[in-house]
Amino acid sequence: MIDSTDREILKILQQNARISNAEIARQVRMAPSAILERIRKLEARGVIKGYEVRIDPEALGLNLLAYILVRTKDFGGELRTGEALASIEEVQEVHHIAGEDCYLVKARVRDARTLGRLLRERFASGGGISNTRTTIVLETLHETTRLPIDAALLELGTHGSDSAPDAPDAAAEAPDVAAAALALAGETLHER
Repeated sequence: MIDSTDREILKILQQNARISNAEIARQVRMAPSAILERIRKLEARGVIKGYEVRIDPEALGLNLLAYILVRTKDFGGELRTGEALASIEEVQEVHHIAGEDCYLVKARVRDARTLGRLLRERFASGGGISNTRTTIVLETLHETTRLPIDAALLELGTHGSDSAPDAPDAAAEAPDVAAAALALAGETLHER
């Protein structure tokens, strides 16, 4: 069960994973040792899966972001092609989705020529793909890995009597929950 204190810790860590336990303790009004214990428990339970550095893709010359819908020749329930796609370095996410297509893939590459080579050489090399449709992102207006913690927990009904979120925050994050539910309708095979 995630209580209101865990929720506050998770929100703080999503904003800055390098924040000290002492600073988290100050913000939630607890002892640093108690914060450390809670974080260790969240890690052990798999709520916190790890810590990463967010790097500006353009600083590395990865100027093109593409979403690729992939239809495969795999038979029902097989994930072989999705697992092969997940092993490609340029691929950041692979989602097994419902509908006509089998996978939604997010990839970052240098330019259109590199994307074309990726599709021809790496995607087609396994032989399991029958069709792809690619959408190239012109400009990213908003992108985050942060989860709408208050809204998600409200939907799950896990708020205790002491942990009800403020109504404006929950209402503001509700559209994100709907988008997250749609994105999670399929199985995520890989996310980097």
